[in-house]
Amino acid sequence: MSLPFYQRHHEHYDRAYRHKALQSTVSQYQKEAKSKSAVYAQGSTAYARGSAAYRHASAADFSLDSSAAYSHGSSAHDLESAAYSYGSTAYDYSAAQNSNLMIEDQSYKMSPKAKRAKQNLVSEDKENEAIDYSVPIFTGREVSISGITDTEEERIKESAAYVAKRNLFATDEGVSVSKVAKSTSEEEHREKKSRKVAIRESAERVALKKMLEDTQAFHKKLNQDKLLHAPEFIIEPRSHTVWEKQNVKFHCSVAGWPAPRVTWYKNNVPINVQTHPDKYIIESRYGLHSLEISICDFDDTAQYRASAMNVKGEISAYASLVVKRYKGEIDASLLHAGTVSMPLGFGITPHGYASRFEISFVDKFDVAFGREGETMSLGCTVVISPDIKRFKPDIEWYRNGVLITPSKWVQMHWSGERASLTLTHANKEDEGLYTLRVVMGDYYEEYSNYVFVRDADAEIPGAPGAPLDVQCLDANKDYVIVSWKQPAVDGGNPILGYFIDRCEVGTTHWTQCNETPVKFARFPVTGLIEGRSYIFRVRAVNKAGISLPSRVSEPVAALDPADRARLRSHPSAPWTGQIIVTEEEPAEGVVPGPPTDLQVIEATKNYVVLSWKPPGQRGHEGIMYFVEKCVAGTEDWQRVNTEIPVKSPRFAVFDLAEGKSYCFRVRCCNSAGIGEPSEATEATVVDDKLDIPKAPGRIMPTRNTDTSVVVTWTEPPDAKELVGYYIESSVVGSGHWEPCNNNPVKATRFICHGLINGEKYIFRVRAVNAAGLSEFSQDSEPIEVQAAIGGALLHGVCPELSGKAGGLTDCTTSWEGMHESSQPIFDTDALLKCNAKFNRDMLLGSSDKLGSTGDNNMRETVKDAVTSAPQKVAAKQATAPSPPYDIMVLESVRDSMVLGWKQPKVTGGTEITGYYVNYREVVDGVPGKWMEANIKAISEKAYRIQNLKENMVYQFQVAAANLAGVGTPSLPSQPFKCEEWTIAVPGPPHDVTCTEVRKDSLVLLWKEPVYTGRSPIAGYYVDMKETEAKEEHWRSVNEKPLQKKFLKVNSGLKQGVSYVFRVRATNQAGVGKPSDVTDPVVAETRPGTKEVVVDVDDNGVISLNFECDQMSPNSKFVWSKNYEPIEDDSRLNIDTKGGKSKAIFKDLGEDDLGVYSCVVTDTDGVSSSHTIDEEEMKHLLALSHERKFPTVPLASELAVEILEKGEVRFWLQAEKLSGNAKANFIFNDKEIFNGEKYKMKVDQKTGLVEMIMDKLEDKDEGTYTFQLQDGKATNQSSLVLIGDVFKKLQDEADFQRKEWHRKQGPHFVDKLGWEVTDDCNVMLKCKVANIKKETHIVWYKDDREIMVDEEHDFKDGVCTLLISEFSKKDAGTYEVILKDDRGKDSSELKLKDTAFADLMNEVCRRIALSATDLKIQSTAEGIRLYSYVTYYVEDLRVGWMHNDTQIRFTDRVKTGVTGEQIWLQINEPTPQDKGKYTMELFDGKTGHKKTVDLSGQDTKENYAYLFPDRARVLGGLPDVVTIQEGKALNLSCTVWGDPTPEVSWLKNEKPFVSDANCILKFESGRNVSFTISTVSTLDSGKYSIVVKNKYGTETSDVTVSVFIPEEERQSEVKNRFSGGN
Repeated sequence: MSLPFYQRHHEHYDRAYRHKALQSTVSQYQKEAKSKSAVYAQGSTAYARGSAAYRHASAADFSLDSSAAYSHGSSAHDLESAAYSYGSTAYDYSAAQNSNLMIEDQSYKMSPKAKRAKQNLVSEDKENEAIDYSVPIFTGREVSISGITDTEEERIKESAAYVAKRNLFATDEGVSVSKVAKSTSEEEHREKKSRKVAIRESAERVALKKMLEDTQAFHKKLNQDKLLHAPEFIIEPRSHTVWEKQNVKFHCSVAGWPAPRVTWYKNNVPINVQTHPDKYIIESRYGLHSLEISICDFDDTAQYRASAMNVKGEISAYASLVVKRYKGEIDASLLHAGTVSMPLGFGITPHGYASRFEISFVDKFDVAFGREGETMSLGCTVVISPDIKRFKPDIEWYRNGVLITPSKWVQMHWSGERASLTLTHANKEDEGLYTLRVVMGDYYEEYSNYVFVRDADAEIPGAPGAPLDVQCLDANKDYVIVSWKQPAVDGGNPILGYFIDRCEVGTTHWTQCNETPVKFARFPVTGLIEGRSYIFRVRAVNKAGISLPSRVSEPVAALDPADRARLRSHPSAPWTGQIIVTEEEPAEGVVPGPPTDLQVIEATKNYVVLSWKPPGQRGHEGIMYFVEKCVAGTEDWQRVNTEIPVKSPRFAVFDLAEGKSYCFRVRCCNSAGIGEPSEATEATVVDDKLDIPKAPGRIMPTRNTDTSVVVTWTEPPDAKELVGYYIESSVVGSGHWEPCNNNPVKATRFICHGLINGEKYIFRVRAVNAAGLSEFSQDSEPIEVQAAIGGALLHGVCPELSGKAGGLTDCTTSWEGMHESSQPIFDTDALLKCNAKFNRDMLLGSSDKLGSTGDNNMRETVKDAVTSAPQKVAAKQATAPSPPYDIMVLESVRDSMVLGWKQPKVTGGTEITGYYVNYREVVDGVPGKWMEANIKAISEKAYRIQNLKENMVYQFQVAAANLAGVGTPSLPSQPFKCEEWTIAVPGPPHDVTCTEVRKDSLVLLWKEPVYTGRSPIAGYYVDMKETEAKEEHWRSVNEKPLQKKFLKVNSGLKQGVSYVFRVRATNQAGVGKPSDVTDPVVAETRPGTKEVVVDVDDNGVISLNFECDQMSPNSKFVWSKNYEPIEDDSRLNIDTKGGKSKAIFKDLGEDDLGVYSCVVTDTDGVSSSHTIDEEEMKHLLALSHERKFPTVPLASELAVEILEKGEVRFWLQAEKLSGNAKANFIFNDKEIFNGEKYKMKVDQKTGLVEMIMDKLEDKDEGTYTFQLQDGKATNQSSLVLIGDVFKKLQDEADFQRKEWHRKQGPHFVDKLGWEVTDDCNVMLKCKVANIKKETHIVWYKDDREIMVDEEHDFKDGVCTLLISEFSKKDAGTYEVILKDDRGKDSSELKLKDTAFADLMNEVCRRIALSATDLKIQSTAEGIRLYSYVTYYVEDLRVGWMHNDTQIRFTDRVKTGVTGEQIWLQINEPTPQDKGKYTMELFDGKTGHKKTVDLSGQDTKENYAYLFPDRARVLGGLPDVVTIQEGKALNLSCTVWGDPTPEVSWLKNEKPFVSDANCILKFESGRNVSFTISTVSTLDSGKYSIVVKNKYGTETSDVTVSVFIPEEERQSEVKNRFSGGN
């Protein structure tokens, strides 16, 4: 990718930005100025008024050329000074040097400011001061003569004035300038100075006298012919580099006679001051021309051209303007330059650059509500401290984050204290968050609030609201897709669809584009006129009626994107190559290949949009497309666009059956033919691809202010292409819903304003996309509108909304300079009249000859007056032509008739040189004697026969002549009556011929009717039919009348079929009589047919080439443009050698657009054409520039990336480099070289060019450029790293460098995190890497080290810290540090506030999940329900419910936690305590429930728990008993029950009864004892006492453990071993 011209040739960031030739001249001038030592004094009487211009020249201040400067000087004086201008203009810089004048040494400096100083003489007291403007030096010395008048009288007056002026100088009269002497030394100095002046003046008078005498002598020799000369630039415009918002002025001076007219161009587009009155000022005075550009912006960066033209020629001079955006410190001199406007963003204060301002807002605007059509105003009073009157703030308004610019809808005002914004006609598009930003330097403050715009009252009750945000997408020549957003209000009835209206810009007539409403919010509008601009609007319709129309869209032109881009006139580098004529074999025409990547990009019930890519094989000419369709599963392909091919690679297909499946394919066509079809698309069902979204979910309102509520929701699942959401609110119980917003919001959060304080509201939301609106979400929970107590949103905060969608039509098209073609005038009298004497035997040697095809518009003038020798030879071999035929009357008046005929079918082997016409009267059917109508042969195939008798009937015959002689006359024509035609419609066109016949196309040419009717001809219709078909089979080729007199018929032709054609003209009155039918022509491409081929050679020369191998000795190549003779040879050079002809463009431009055709005469219709349109022209110019200035193709542009160690790598890759390729590396226009800082490398094999920097410093901010050179080919690519882009890259590099250094030692791969184990403990864990044995890990909590018992083994690279029974005391900041001799790394985890709450919620959840099922236990007081958890924390909230009702705790019913047991105690149970009990454990987010049923319906046992007389064990038995072997065990307990319970014992869950060793007793119905006299290890086990009566059973367990003393155990072991031996 090449840089713009101003970066390619100029050092635009250097203050010495100027042309190289200019730089060398300046350097030479400064050396000469320093070498001079004489004093240049002011005060000469002779130069007080008349020689002001000369002093400009002699002081070397060449800001203007001599002639322009002197004319300025002379314009301010009387006739005497005007006469003196003869001398001053002729006296140039060289004369001043030849005189012995010594110029004072002055030190001029070149100013960095790109401006030109005013013309002011330097006074004495400022001679030695530095002049703060550029000294405009020009190369070359010009001597121009001005003031030469056209008449002798004026010349005498000027001579008299000169004599008077000369006498004035000779007597030393005049006004001298002096000062009052302040001291004697000053007087002496002045006296000395005046002597020098006197010497100088004496020398000047002698030189002037001689020059004026020479001028008078020159006057006497001049005549008017010698005065005329072409324009030439004395001073060319100079290139400038300025800052944004500055003014700039280009100057130039032009000589020439007559006075040239100067036109200014920007990028080769004329500058129109009327369309930009505040932008451009063009002045022309006395040969000095200027262009002033006000308040430059970046788009003004371009190449400007001054074009001077008079009758002798045209010349152009170029200058570049570079507008730079501010970055860095400001030049202090800018503050004092009167013509420089300060950028508003500069925050300069007395305290320094970009000092901080205190900006506050008072009297702020609140949330605003309005209706469509109303005027709304927002405003704020702004207080800025410190108040510096010199520096004014920038006032900016934003809507939804997008900068607002003034328009007819929005007006802005800043009074100096108050900023206001007015919506002159509010629309729903204006709804949104409005932000006022006040900018002072680099500091700014903002204030925001929301503006709501409701629908205007509908004209029809129940009609929906108007659609909004109408935009034009995908605009091209064939259609424009219009999109919109559905309204929030449907009027109570579903919206049935939408109507789209269009209006041509400049008119007020709206046309409805669709007959039936469309539901999809996008619609392709067709039927537009190419090149015209349109606006669109949309209306919604429901059962009640049609809504008001939406706001109109922005204008869009029916043009291809490439055409719009051209019309934008962005800065570009114009092609300035030199045309060099070379010989090269022309290439043949190429039939385009099939398009690629055909796909359906949009499918609805109404239309399908196709998109594809142009083929790679297409030749050098433009291509068009035919679209075909077929029902899926068949091969019955039908062409969709049967009449006009598609010009753009996109097309909308209508008239498809809903629900059916179709396949599509596309063919390309050009002048060479129609190519093969593309691959067919997959079967596409004609239905909406985009589904209506589902309803949003989880609508949650939250309090905000006294009148607003924050509503949040979740996006619907599988949502595609969402436009936004509509929110509605309703007062609880009212059943009436109101929209909260009328412009869809994209965020899932919105503040609903305008609510009534204290009322309860519910909300609902629905989603919107192009397919429609979703169903409403479920209603939210009711919420009372009150101000939030804490944590509420700030006033004015609003969800982020989508920015304005980029449209495809945001450009202004200028049609300046374009106009409609005027209707050509057919002057039959001048064309057909002939008064010469008749001599049939004379063969003319000089005539206008026609090609054998009969095409009048392609003729060549033969200048030889005598027949050449080859022609004489040809005449001997040729024969006379056959008779012309089909004679018809083209016009008839009272005394003359115009005849037309067709060329003879047999030309006799040579060209037709002319025709002879005879006529005769027919009286009562009896023909008279033939009379000659013309004596000199006529070259046209039409002729006016004059001096006929009115109402007389005539017959005519025509004979053709060639070099062999006059052929046989035609048969007599039909009788025609000579009478005045009075019909309103035009007569028949004539001379209808076919050329460029191919198998699927041909070109039809004709001439306009001689008789035009009563109004000008408006166009032509072409009819065709098969030759053998009947008259009723005539069909029209074109639906709209053609403006041109030719047509390429490229549809409806079948190969090998014969066709005939005719043409009809139309005017305001109607369609006239058809022309004669053409000769039958067969649609076939003859063998050896060749096409015109466009070619660009290696030197960049563009040419059209045509080759013919069927030429006869008399054949010639005849080129034409738009089928008209090429008479202007200034644009083309024709080079013909043998059977090849080449039309070479001298300077291809817009004037060369058109159809170029070439006909080979004296052949069987050999012809071809090629069309050069704007796209083709751009392609050819680009290719020419590429061939002339070849470039190295790049596979990738210059890019930058950060390497692992934080190094910065700049790289690009060329597609191919030779071994001699080299690269230059540029930073901020200065070349940098390989060294310590920059590591550069060029790999010719891979084409990779790279540069690596170790680190980025602040001074490295700027533009990096890689310049490649490979032989003749060059290329370069640049990368701009400034501002935020550079800062981001620098930060990323620093971070990557630190990361690399960190990873050289032990480091963390995954930072410290937490997880809750299955045991409900908290484990802190992190993943580490690069660990070795010496690596230590240390844990800290709140900067205190945590002592860990075990050493970390770093298994799997994971480090953990287990925290048991995590609770509030464990909250804090945890840190883990890795360190060894290579370095250290740390990771921190804050478990506070929200993070701690999240962790505790998870801990509580795990604890709740660990809870056991509820169990029942009898106690002395009653019953206890309990469950065990892993451990209990206070954050775990416990709730108990009885029969789904919250239990109210009393002294009888209590709850509590004992260790890991969570229990509910019910004392003295009653029958009312029966039922289902639920324990709910809430972990902060979710509740976990455990349930037990005490209803008495499950088992009898559960029922018994509710009665106090049930059998119970009251106490006495321990849980565990440990006793030594041999001891006695005695256990006792008390039981209770009424009736007295039965008592039984179990050992290890088996029945157990008394024996001699174990005695069981039950006494008095209450006391139970258990006695073992001598326990042994066999007595160990679990013993259970079971008490039972009719109300229930209860079991109590005791575990007995018998142990053996240590001494006895050792003795037993010894005995065992001894016994074993």
